[in-house]
Amino acid sequence: MPRRLLKRYLPSPDALRRQRSLRFMAHLIADPALWVLTRRSVANAFSVGLFSALLPIPCQMVVAALGARLGRCNLPLSVALVWITNPLTMPIIFYGNYCLGAWLLQQPALHAPHRLTTEWLQGQLMDILPSLLFGSLVAAVIVGALANVVIRLLWRWQVSRSWKARRRRRRQARAHS
Repeated sequence: MPRRLLKRYLPSPDALRRQRSLRFMAHLIADPALWVLTRRSVANAFSVGLFSALLPIPCQMVVAALGARLGRCNLPLSVALVWITNPLTMPIIFYGNYCLGAWLLQQPALHAPHRLTTEWLQGQLMDILPSLLFGSLVAAVIVGALANVVIRLLWRWQVSRSWKARRRRRRQARAHS
């Protein structure tokens, strides 16, 4: 079942509560409803985590944690998914979001220079920002909704497969008895 796979990789609430750096969030971490692994809570956690990951904002993990709290979905999964945008993938993802926003706003997209510098970025920021924000918001909504649907379908498929395998084993056991 998907639940076993997720439980293997996600931290326990007690392990997080013992972290000194997370003591200020103890009340949030202590809520047992945020640690449940059901089809709904996992699918919603994917939506919240991927939505937060695609926004070009600081403190994406805090946004994901608050989204998990509001959406009553799995907290560690939604926070962990934010790391899809890490220092290696962030430029690619945000440039793609910028190009999407420029296309949707019917503006020509600026090409990234061969050598990206902070001076170039500061000079172009006002031109880039509207397209980046709009493209990121659109991408976040689409990816979050799509992830929710895909996770629910995969979960259902896995449960159905488990039921069929269990049924097959029972028939074989009866045939051999």
